[in-house]
Amino acid sequence: MISAAKIAAVASAMTAKIARFIPMSRRAFPAAILMSLAAVPSASAQDASNWDGQAHSAARLIAGATGKNHDTAFWRAGIEIRLDPGWLTYWRDPGDSGAPPIFDFSGSENVKSVTVLWPAPERFPDGAGGNSIGYRNHVILPLHIVPMEGAKQTALRLKLEYDVCSNICIPVESNLLLNLNGDGAEDAAIARAEIRVPRPVALGQRARTEVKREGAQAGQGAAAENADQHREPLAILGVHRQPGDAHDRVLVDVEAPAGAPVDLFVEGPTPDWSLPLPQQGAADGAVRHFEFELEGLPPDTKAEGAALILTAVSGDDAIEVTAHLD
Repeated sequence: MISAAKIAAVASAMTAKIARFIPMSRRAFPAAILMSLAAVPSASAQDASNWDGQAHSAARLIAGATGKNHDTAFWRAGIEIRLDPGWLTYWRDPGDSGAPPIFDFSGSENVKSVTVLWPAPERFPDGAGGNSIGYRNHVILPLHIVPMEGAKQTALRLKLEYDVCSNICIPVESNLLLNLNGDGAEDAAIARAEIRVPRPVALGQRARTEVKREGAQAGQGAAAENADQHREPLAILGVHRQPGDAHDRVLVDVEAPAGAPVDLFVEGPTPDWSLPLPQQGAADGAVRHFEFELEGLPPDTKAEGAALILTAVSGDDAIEVTAHLD
């Protein structure tokens, strides 16, 4: 990209050459044209920011196409993180150890809102007898960006803080900049990441859900569309609380294709809830039984009526269910 300073220098030199051959009364016209070129902002739309390499990881922003959610138009982008073999980073709920990423978009220009989407994570042993929740090798966190004004230049600035862990955990920070116009070339990669974002369903919903992702709607993902249309049913059938010795227990029944691996994650209604990871017990055909103790609540908080967010993951499919405790 040519900088504004370089454009100005070229404009000045060309103006001087023109002045040697054009009478004084006519010099102002070419000079004005060239100086207006020098005043054009150097920012232009990008497909991706530069990689910001850190210890055992690197991060960048990538740009996609436009999308629409009901009546709100947005621009699709993503946070792409690469990790060295054997290293991982964390989901929005890190599990028994670690910390979730922190996103600061406050330095952005012409940005009304940014929504971060979370692809389905994995469970990892944390080396201390517990389990962490996150990603290994490579992940794209899709972003939906609503601009203040669609006709103006939009600059997405992100201060990203995230942990990378292996035998030790290292906090890292990246400062990323991406200029957007809703026509980035990384839309297919972002659409593939959106397929991995858990789809919201109701508690007890067993029927196959036909979901057509924004990426497929934009013509970017025939594979995405096919993956959605041919999914086997995945459902959270029920959530029940039972009295326990030290703490009450919560039992969750998850239906998944027979023989397929399935995992379950649970979050409280606010980030200060720190619920244990559910443990899988005996299976009853396609129904898997999970349970966890109802501990890790904020002080003076009652469990009755609390809205839990349950995320079930099985193979390439994932669902998210909100269930209220009885």
